[in-house]
Order: sequence, then structure tokens, then C-alpha cells
Amino acid sequence: MAARATTAAGGRGGGDEEVSEAGASPELRHRHAGKGAGEAGGGEWPAGGNGDAASVERVFADKAVPSWREQLTLRAFVVSALLAVMFSVIVMKLNLTTGIIPSLNVSAGLLGFFFVRMWTAAAERMGFLRQPFTRQENTVIQTCVVSAYGIAFSGGFGSYLFGMSDKIARQATEAKDANNIKDPHLGWMIGFLFLVSFIGLLALVPLRKIMIVDYKLTYPSGTATAYLINGFHTPEGAKLAKKQVKTLGKYFVFSFFWGFFQWFYTAGDDCGFKNFPTLGLEAYKHRFFFDFSPTYVGVGMICPYIVNVSVLLGGILSWGVMWPLIAKKKGSWYPADIGDSSLHGLQAYRVFISIALILGDGLYNFIKVLIRTIAGFITMVQQNSKSMLPVSDIGSSMSTAEAASFDEERRTELFLKDQIPKSVAYGGYVAVAAISIGTLPQIFPQLKWYYILVAYVVAPVLAFCNAYGSGLTDWSLASTYGKLAIFVFGAWAGLAHGGVLVGLAACGVMMSIVSTASDLMQDFKTGYLTLASPRSMFISQVIGTGMGCVIAPCVFWLFYKAFGDIGESGTEYPAPYAIVYRNMAILGVDGFGSLPKNCLTLCYIFFAVAIAINLVRDLAPQRVSRFIPLPMAMAIPFYIGSYFAIDMFLGSAILFVWARLNKAKADAFGPAVASGLICGDGIWTLPQSILALAKVNPPICMKFLSRATNAKVDSFLGLS
Repeated sequence: MAARATTAAGGRGGGDEEVSEAGASPELRHRHAGKGAGEAGGGEWPAGGNGDAASVERVFADKAVPSWREQLTLRAFVVSALLAVMFSVIVMKLNLTTGIIPSLNVSAGLLGFFFVRMWTAAAERMGFLRQPFTRQENTVIQTCVVSAYGIAFSGGFGSYLFGMSDKIARQATEAKDANNIKDPHLGWMIGFLFLVSFIGLLALVPLRKIMIVDYKLTYPSGTATAYLINGFHTPEGAKLAKKQVKTLGKYFVFSFFWGFFQWFYTAGDDCGFKNFPTLGLEAYKHRFFFDFSPTYVGVGMICPYIVNVSVLLGGILSWGVMWPLIAKKKGSWYPADIGDSSLHGLQAYRVFISIALILGDGLYNFIKVLIRTIAGFITMVQQNSKSMLPVSDIGSSMSTAEAASFDEERRTELFLKDQIPKSVAYGGYVAVAAISIGTLPQIFPQLKWYYILVAYVVAPVLAFCNAYGSGLTDWSLASTYGKLAIFVFGAWAGLAHGGVLVGLAACGVMMSIVSTASDLMQDFKTGYLTLASPRSMFISQVIGTGMGCVIAPCVFWLFYKAFGDIGESGTEYPAPYAIVYRNMAILGVDGFGSLPKNCLTLCYIFFAVAIAINLVRDLAPQRVSRFIPLPMAMAIPFYIGSYFAIDMFLGSAILFVWARLNKAKADAFGPAVASGLICGDGIWTLPQSILALAKVNPPICMKFLSRATNAKVDSFLGLS
């Protein structure tokens, strides 16, 4: 697939979304390459000769391009399935903790390359090797893996899907009736994902030539991933990849066993290193502490510096300034007899001000990308009318009469060779839509067939806008379109007719279509640059999506059954975006009447502030704008606290110092170190879940008390 720089998101992200510079958040999760993705491929491209100063394809000119069937190998899908399970666990953990999803493409690419190389080496020694490992097969693996673990994010397990549950509904202010609740169950979750996840793959297939060849959209993430894969398959790149895998493995082992070691000290609530008051007990009460999490140190090494700084600033502003001040208004702004976790009290300010920042940032970027998309599209059409080939913004315009470069000629020839019949795309879209319209109301009776019909009529247009905008800017606004669906369809249904559940389900339908359509175009760009057949890419995406529709719900079900407090504020897995999405749905159907005093005013202020900050970032010179924080990233700790922000800031600091000491090494091995930290800690969650299901409990509780409290405990126990 491509390189999602996530930051998270997030986020680029995502948390709630995809992230890259969009690390911007979980809202804008750039599903593909992270920091150093360009370098990770290794090696300089040799000069091509014949006027091609740096021709990539001349490096591979002596290697035959396998047919689309030969690119789809058994070993590719076996390796893809193993990596899909691994990365689905990691993404699910991130989803349920903070919602910040960094790009794991570098680690997926490295591990895919490494495992197949091991496979081919073993087969060669035994005399069974029939087909060498090619960059086209590598692209198929990358596409399949990222498609599969992408469902762990887009499936809404940390947002809209889990937001339907009774556990999340109990934390909301209203809409707690059975008509607006649907608890998770493995069967309906798998069925729902199969119904909504494939239709986006069919929406834009007929436009692939226009988007990739005619318009020459850059798709930066897809291009970065192609560079990574092409680099692996040069002699220099293969050597570097081997060193990177070794580095990733070392930090994977360290992170895994560090998670295992910490487990022994977590025998009760608030026990263990994750609750270590590193900055003092008073700071700990306001959720400022380092929790010794390798995952978020690794995330900080991948996310852009501005994302990590923005998250930390958001934590300081909210938990260091705003919430202590609002807490002093207890009894005046909100009732004094309710707990901090009630959405009629302090928790309402945390949740809804966070929502205001997210919506303000999302609305601004939606309008900005939409304007750029329309302007770019008009320019492309005008260029076409003058017999000019539209080009990306990193090239110079070129007349159709001019000779195309060797690379472009070869790539275009092979890209247009294996056509995907339009009848498959159009017929498939209609067939899948018809099945969904008939079946989804069986899963969600409140979601009427005509709601789904309207969504499927509008979705291709929105999918095109998102895919085109992603090609220009690398920002996927899938979650923004999902939020739009929450408000439109929720208000259409109304609270009495299950509007909250309708809004959340419609969000899932819209997000899945828009997100997968954009991701497929990123994959087509990667395939175009690696000479992978569009047909093999499409089939790989379909198979990977099918894997994800089974693997992701099973992984979520494991978490759901193993950790009884999942989704509750202040726990190890608070699923912060689940309550955020549910409250968005409540706002859509019921307005703002139940908010405590001055909460709505503060929401208006922060909504406007988010737009203003983005406007200043875009208007200021680059040397100034790069220091202006990102509102989306600032919003994340408003609800869950700043502990992970300290981890991420530490990761940023480590990478910054490393780059100052040895930039080349930091660029080449930073993503590998970060991926090892994330993967090891993430995979430890599997045995931890199994131990929890088997009722095997940690033996020790390590807890920290003040001197006065400790004296009382000692006195009570007769120890003093």
C-alpha cells in the first residue's frame, strides 16, 4: 500500500484517522509512510543512461515482469495473513487506548520482505524454488497486509461501532434506551464489515487510468511506499533492509519482555509501572506522568515533531489549566453531588470541548481540501483541452507531442495492460449495494433501506472527492465524511426512531466506502511505480479486506472478553473515540440542551479557535507555520489525559538527539527502532489477553502512596 506517516492518527488517522504530517491527528490518518519512509528503502538510484539521469526502471530492465497471476502467490498470502494478525492486534490496542494510529507500513514492508526472503532461501536450499521474489509480489503483500489491518481502524472498534454499546451509552447523557443501543457480538460485526467494506473497492475502479495516468496525481503515500519497495529489491537496498530487520527484531524482543515484566506488578487497580507518578503525586492526579509505554515512545519516533508537541500542549492546556479551573466551579457550573466521570459534570467539558476542536479542525480541512480538489480538477480539464497532459505539482508540464521518459512509457504500458472490466466494477457495485440494502436493516432495524440507498447513491461522488484530494494532498478525510453522515442520517431518523444508532451505523457505511476507495487509488499508484499489475493489486486488496473482516472482529472480541473494564474512562483501554462518536450522534439528534453551564459557550470558542489556528498556519510563512500547533492533535489529551503525550514527546526527543548526532543513521534505522517498540509491546497484548481469559492473575501490586496515606495504611495494618 502506501506510506502513512501517521502520526496517528492518528494521523493521521487515526487515531480517529490517518496520519502523516497530518499526523495531524487521528482524524487525518495518512495510511501509508512515516518518517524516514523515503530513506528506508535504502540506496541511491544508479544513473540510467540515454538521458535518464535517475531511471528506476533501467535498474530492473533485465528482469522480466511476472504476469498478474504469477504475482499472486501462495507464500505472499500466507505471509500476509500472519502479518495481518500481528498488525491488527497492534492497531486494536492503539485504537482502544488513545486512538492515535501511526503508520506501520515501514515495519509491514520490512517484515514482509524479510519473511518471504526466508521462505525463498529455504525453498532454494531444498531445491523447491520455482519463482524468485519480485518487487511486484512484495507490492501484493504490502497491499494485502495494510488492507487487512486497516479494517481494525476503519471498522470502528474504537469509535462508531463500539460507541453503539450499552457500556458506552451508560457514560453518555441520554439516548440510553434499547432503540439506540447494540452491544458487540462477533457474528453481526463480521457480517456488517463484509457488507460495507467491499463496495468502496468498486466505486472508483473505472477511473484508475484518469487518476493515475492522465491526471498524474502524486499520491505521496503510494509513491513513498513504491520507493521503499523498489529500494528493497536493489542490492544496496536488500543489505540495508536486512540490517533494519535485525534492528527491529532487537527492539521487538526488548519491548515484548518489558511488557511481560510489567505484568507481574499489575495485580490490582492503579498498580504497576503504568501508574508510576514520575512527576509527583499531584501531577499524577492530573494525569501527568510517564507510564513506561514502549508503544507510545515508538509512536512519538514516527509522528512528526509538531504532532507530538501539539499533543503535549493540549495536555498542558486542558489538564494543567482548564480542568482545575472548571473544577473550582463545581456547585456553580454543574451539580456538586455528581462524580467527575458524569457527562452532567466535569466530564462533559472534557468530551464536548474535545469534540468542538475536532469538528472545527475537520470542517476547515474538509473545505480546504474540497476547494483545492475543485481548483485542481478545473486546471486538469483546462490543460486537457489544450492537448496537454495534466501533471503533478512536482513536475513540469509536458506536451503530448513530447517523448515520454523510459520509466513513464514502461509503467503506463504495463498499467494499461491488465484491464479490470468496467462491467465488474459497475455490476459489482450495484450487486453489493443491493445485498447491503436488503441485509443491513436485518442487523440494524432502525437503519431503513432508503437511508442506505441514499448513502450508496451519494458515496461514489464523495469517494471521488476524497481520492482526488488524497492524490493532491495525501490527506484522507474519510472520518470527516463519516461524521457528516452521523449528523445527516441521525437527524433524519430522529431520537425516537433510534437516530443515535442510525447515525453511527451510517457513519460506518460512509467511512468504509470513502476510505477504501481512496486507499485503492494509493495502491494503484504504488503498483504503477513498481510495475505491479492493477488486476493483481485489486485482487490482493479484495483478499486483504476479506482477511480483515474476519481478523479484526476476532481481535476486538478477544480484547472485549479479556478486559472487563474496556471502554471505561481512566482504565487501560478507555476507547476515547467511542464516547466522542456517540456524543456526536446525540448532538445530531437532540441538540445541546443537556450540556452543563457555559459548556456550549466554551465549545463555540474552541471550534472558532481551531479554525483560526488552521487559517494562521496556512497564511503564515513556512518558517513560522511549522511551529504552530495542530488543533486536532491538541484535542486528543483533552479527554484521556497527558500521560501518553509525555511518552510521545520522549520518543520525539530521542529521535531529535539521534538525528543531531548521526542523521543518516537516524533516518535509516529510526523507523525500525520505533516499529520494534510498537510491535513488541503490541504483541504482548495477545498472551496478556489469554492469561486474563484463563483467570491467571499477576502476583504483585506495585502502588504509590503519599507519606501521610502510607502512615495511615501502616497504622491500620499494625506495622507502625
